[in-house]
Amino acid sequence: MPRPADPGALIDARPTVLAALDLGAEALQEAGIEGGRVDAEWLLAATLGVPRGRLGLQARRPLEPPDAARYVRALRRRIAREPLQHIVGTQAFRDLTLQISGEALVPRPETELLAGWALELLPPRGARLAVDVGTGSGCIACALAGERPDLRVIALEVSPSAAALARANVAGLGLGERVTVAVSNLFSALRTERADLIVSNPPYLPSALIPSLAPEVSRHDPRLALDGGPDGLDVIRRVVDASPRWLVPGGWLVLETAGAGQPEQVVALMGARGFVRVQTRPDLAGTVRFVAGARP
Repeated sequence: MPRPADPGALIDARPTVLAALDLGAEALQEAGIEGGRVDAEWLLAATLGVPRGRLGLQARRPLEPPDAARYVRALRRRIAREPLQHIVGTQAFRDLTLQISGEALVPRPETELLAGWALELLPPRGARLAVDVGTGSGCIACALAGERPDLRVIALEVSPSAAALARANVAGLGLGERVTVAVSNLFSALRTERADLIVSNPPYLPSALIPSLAPEVSRHDPRLALDGGPDGLDVIRRVVDASPRWLVPGGWLVLETAGAGQPEQVVALMGARGFVRVQTRPDLAGTVRFVAGARP
């Protein structure tokens, strides 16, 4: 496969915004990136500091050399298969805009469904505490607190650098009074708390599968956030086993899995641990991915 054209010629050419966008989209598409034009729009909008939807109003504006240089650097990073969100530095999640870096997983649309189901499982009134295990960027913890002003959330994360990113998101969203981020190996930072809800998007990929994933994932997502051991269930087993100790009676545990047979195994794990009302839900593609169960 031939190498994609280097967009470096843009730097001295003073193209219009539209011409720069066309060239960037072509370079990304030649690099094999699906949705190359959309990515080029995000990169150019971030370069210019304008909303993506307003690029059309700037179509005939000349792209000055300093802006062109920044845009070219961004395109080269994307051509190298660095995730778009790492380059622009943000990602939307439900009603929030989060800071994103290589220290944590890029939040996926499927995880928005996980957060939504977790919100449904909370008591409509009187909920006091939710625990987010493996918070990463803090996306789930911030969504829960943002949509339930009566709720306190403890966000647990084993990686200190990911926990720092989560704290930055909590502070940036003004949620610091109700969301606490702790560096913790699963529940180790908890003391006497009992939660109405435990939610987790844990590492769930089988170790052998990870090298075959898209470069954006295999090269750039933290291995610690992906690798669930030989069958993908190492961390999930630990979460299911430990959760009853930290839940109030009737409190819910809700988990994301890889699908592909894992949900059935997690249903069995929850049943063996004494959870009741165990149920599953599909993701956006209709694949069963989420499992929830209640402490008796």
